[in-house]
Amino acid sequence: MTRTPDQTAPSRALHVITWGCQMNVYDSARMGDVLRPLGYQPVDTPDTADMIILNTCHIRDRAAEKVFSELGRLRLIKEARKAEGQQTIIAVAGCVAQAEGQEILARAPYVDIVLGPQTYHRLPEMVARAARAGNAVIETDFPTEQKFDFLPEAEAPQTPGNYTAFLTIQEGCDKFCSFCVVPYTRGAESSRSVQSVLAEARRMAQSGVREISLLGQNVNAYHGEGPDGTVWDLTRLAYALAEIPGLSRIRYTTSHPRDMNDALIAAHRDLPELMPFLHLPVQSGSDRILRAMNRGHTADEYRDLVHRLRAAKPDLALSSDFIIGHPGETDEDFEATMQLVRDVGFALAYSFKYSPRPGTPAAGAPLQVPEDVKDARLQALQKLLREQQDAFNASMVGKTVPVLFTGKGRKPGQIAGRSPWLQPVHVIGPDRLIGQTVPVRITERLTNSLGGILEEENVYA
Repeated sequence: MTRTPDQTAPSRALHVITWGCQMNVYDSARMGDVLRPLGYQPVDTPDTADMIILNTCHIRDRAAEKVFSELGRLRLIKEARKAEGQQTIIAVAGCVAQAEGQEILARAPYVDIVLGPQTYHRLPEMVARAARAGNAVIETDFPTEQKFDFLPEAEAPQTPGNYTAFLTIQEGCDKFCSFCVVPYTRGAESSRSVQSVLAEARRMAQSGVREISLLGQNVNAYHGEGPDGTVWDLTRLAYALAEIPGLSRIRYTTSHPRDMNDALIAAHRDLPELMPFLHLPVQSGSDRILRAMNRGHTADEYRDLVHRLRAAKPDLALSSDFIIGHPGETDEDFEATMQLVRDVGFALAYSFKYSPRPGTPAAGAPLQVPEDVKDARLQALQKLLREQQDAFNASMVGKTVPVLFTGKGRKPGQIAGRSPWLQPVHVIGPDRLIGQTVPVRITERLTNSLGGILEEENVYA
């Protein structure tokens, strides 16, 4: 359902603070779209905002306490504006809101709205209810309707620069990993319709977007209804997206090894628009810990999957997630993780110490690993992962790679962009190349980026 903006709505200031994953970035932008018909326009700071939304994430350690700390700061802003006769609506959205709804209102009674990630399409109604009743509104039940069926059209790309954008196509998770809160905060797996995804992607491409990153908690479990009434998987959707004029790059994250099928592997071989970079979390290299985590695959099955992917696409690079110190993890289990990393080789990885999430099976499991042991293991793993990342980036030196330039660099005359493997690349070149994909010969590896020179002399003309 598409709403027509109310052209008579008064102008109001909206400030959104976003924590967490790329999906939260997308959600924050869509909340802005939902509130635009009420006259809300984005501002850069909360001090002058008529409404402040704190879009939260529950994945990291002490997430709830960080939310309450930030709310204390926002309370001062609300009180200062009230003294000047101005109203400020404070809303807490996202996964912490879903998990801690009543606790938020108990500890921070000055909060006006608490809403879960599946309900932000109802924000206009919540704003009206909060203003009319003068009482806090809480919406953390999982609605029966799909929120994407009730959102207005996205009016702009979701990331700065207008050349790359996030596009959520799937939400929720049915895997129930022992350490993860996502099934409890985002709900069961659900997928947007093909028609709505393609329509949003076309609008993005028409506005100048050249690269789209498809988002989902289990994005490769996508199963959206197609225009012909059949169910489309991620592979079929990727091929349809590749036909959109102007759209030259497609990425997707986050994937689960259990949902990588032969068709999607073949798409990495056959579809040039599908970038040769895949985020494929494994979490541990120990079969015993993988069972405790309820991951549903073994370490060797993950190795075999990587082998099949690289056979199909030899230049495919991998990133992954690792959780160190899951309850019961022994030195032998940790060494199995280190061996898997040595066997596979990662271009990028994210690694964290296990921290309990209330309500998850692992939170109350016996044999919790001491913090000092987790610290030592994490440092060892991160050292190995950093060595692999450095080696991968160093292997680019001397190669010519296509770089999508997305903006100016930090130095005068510099422009910056991304390689197909998500590496930041900067060169000296004209601003008119921003928004284009241009061959670049990589000449140096820096700490967190690559430097190069433009391969074709005529690009300076």
